Amino acid sequence: MPLVDVVNIKNEKVGQIELPDQIYDVEIRPHLVHEVVTAQLHSRRAGTACTKTRGELAYSNRKPYRQKKTGRARAGTRRSPLWRGGGTIFGPKPRDFSWRPPSQVRRQALKVVLTSKLRENELVVLDALAMDEIKTKVFKGHMDSLGLKKALVVTPAVEPTVELSARNLPDIKVLRVGGLNCYDLLRHDKLVLLRDSLPGIEERLLK
Repeated sequence: MPLVDVVNIKNEKVGQIELPDQIYDVEIRPHLVHEVVTAQLHSRRAGTACTKTRGELAYSNRKPYRQKKTGRARAGTRRSPLWRGGGTIFGPKPRDFSWRPPSQVRRQALKVVLTSKLRENELVVLDALAMDEIKTKVFKGHMDSLGLKKALVVTPAVEPTVELSARNLPDIKVLRVGGLNCYDLLRHDKLVLLRDSLPGIEERLLK
C-alpha cells in the first residue's frame, strides 16, 4: 500500500497514511479516462443550435414570378434552399449531446487518474483546512505556504467558508468528495485531499 506524508497548513509533516492499492495503485488505462472526459465535455454542450427548414419559414405561398418567358430558372416558392433567405438543408436542430459511460468505467477512470497523480508526486494529503471566516486573502496565503498555484482541493462535505474563500481564485477549485471527477483532476496540476475526505473517496470507489 502506498505510504504518503500528511502535512499541515504550514507544509510541515505531521504524519503518514497508507492509501489502498485498489484506488491509488491500479493499471494506467488512458482509454478509460478519454472516454469519461469526452462524455463530460459532451454533457456540457448546450445543443441549442437551430435552423429553419423550408417548411418552417413564414413566407407567402405565391409563386415569385411566372413559369415561362422570363429567361430565369423556374421557381415555385421563396422558401427554396437555393434562394437567399430560403430554408436550410440538413441544418442543425436542438439536440442532447450527453451520454453516460457505465458506472464501473467511471469509477475505474477515477482510480487511474488518482494513481497517476500519486505516481507523479502531484497528490498532497492535508491534515485540516479550517477557516473561521470567508477570506480569499487568507485562503490564498494557505495555498502559497503549501506551494500550490493551480490545485484542486477535495473536502469531505460542505465547507462554506473554504468554498466561498476560493471562488475568486481562477486556478484553485474546491470540490466535495461527491463531485470528484476526471476532468477537474486533469485540469489542475496538484490534487489536495483533506485527510477526512479519504474515507469518502474509498466508500465511493470501492463499491
